[in-house]
Amino acid sequence: MKNKKLEFKGIKFLFFVIIIYILIFLFDAENSILALTKSYEVLLKLLPIFVMIIFITTMINYFLKPKMIMKHLGKDSGIKAWIYSILGGVVSHGPMYVWYPMLSEFRQNGLKDGLLATFMYTRAIKVPFIPIMIDYFGVVFTVVLFIYILIGGVLQGILIEALSKKIN
Repeated sequence: MKNKKLEFKGIKFLFFVIIIYILIFLFDAENSILALTKSYEVLLKLLPIFVMIIFITTMINYFLKPKMIMKHLGKDSGIKAWIYSILGGVVSHGPMYVWYPMLSEFRQNGLKDGLLATFMYTRAIKVPFIPIMIDYFGVVFTVVLFIYILIGGVLQGILIEALSKKIN
């Protein structure tokens, strides 16, 4: 029942956007065509990335099971776990609250708090938006920002790990 409500809201939103574009077209045809053209260009840039993300997510869901994942992210995990946490954060998508139940289950099964913090922090890198960021801000800015996010994610994880050891 909940999915039907979400689908209906999505359809309502689509029709709302179409109506807005028609109204704008009636008042300013030149700029509305320009906006539609820009939207189309952005869609073309994002489409291959969306396909790649859907493919990768499907493969991850099919091949990786929670017990397999926990084998690499448990209390005795090393540098590989930090790399997995970073990569997992970068390639994850969707709203964060959707991830909470799974992350909570991983934590109950031994996921280190530092790895959890790193995963959450590195989610700030949104793969589908990379082409748009490069288009608006340039390659150098985008790469430097992503490096800072990755370093910040690891530092946050280390800090959380140290704090949780002190508390426990």
